[in-house]
Amino acid sequence: MSARVRDESGRPLAGAEMVLRHKRTQRTARATADGFGLVVSTVSAGLYSVSISSGGYRESVHTVEVISGDHTALGELALQPDASLRLPEPGEWLIDQDHTSVQFVARHIGLSRVHGRFTDFRGSINVGHRIEDSSVEVIIDAASIDTASAQRDEHLRSADFLDVENYPRLHFFSNRIQRAAGDRWFLDGTLNLRGASRGVRLEAGYLGLRSWNGDRLGARATTELHREDFTINWQQTLAKGLAVVGSTVEIQLDIQAVRG
Repeated sequence: MSARVRDESGRPLAGAEMVLRHKRTQRTARATADGFGLVVSTVSAGLYSVSISSGGYRESVHTVEVISGDHTALGELALQPDASLRLPEPGEWLIDQDHTSVQFVARHIGLSRVHGRFTDFRGSINVGHRIEDSSVEVIIDAASIDTASAQRDEHLRSADFLDVENYPRLHFFSNRIQRAAGDRWFLDGTLNLRGASRGVRLEAGYLGLRSWNGDRLGARATTELHREDFTINWQQTLAKGLAVVGSTVEIQLDIQAVRG
């Protein structure tokens, strides 16, 4: 079973998911579209309910019979934007610290992933009349780092890492927002960390609007930082030269913002 998935402009929709559910056995198979929008799955013969979806687009549902030894092609499928996922109104939206998380993941001796977070931060999203003219600013208290280990947190606050005595804040400001596809966006900006300013690209997903104690928007975003870019060069290695702390750090943001 195959399909070639495109967006409303005819561009390949990488990452679209195809789910096949056998009508009789309810057995399920999943596959993800490649960079050309091509999604392929090998399944046994039978009658299937096939759904194709991607964030920010309406689901496309089909009933298809797969014949043994044959290739069943759905052909070109253009997904349409989900009109219910409307964009926020222009103005300032304040990040709600109680319902937002700023987390990170780092490798330890190449075996496990150490998870941490910052507990004290503030920020805002200024939505422009054109969404591309919007900006995001976040200020993080470096000393609020928390990895559930007091000894490790003290080391991370030291001059070996964040050097919070001399650089008490992390500051991110976006200067460019562009749509990728559906609910996915790119935010390009500058991160100031430990006195070094570097360009950073966030891959973001827009989750829509809700009304609860005010008008709220939701978003998630990820990026990867190389700590050497910010002069965090502390190194300790094991006997075979393996670094105790990996050179890259994954940043994970889950954001709620309230209209100001």
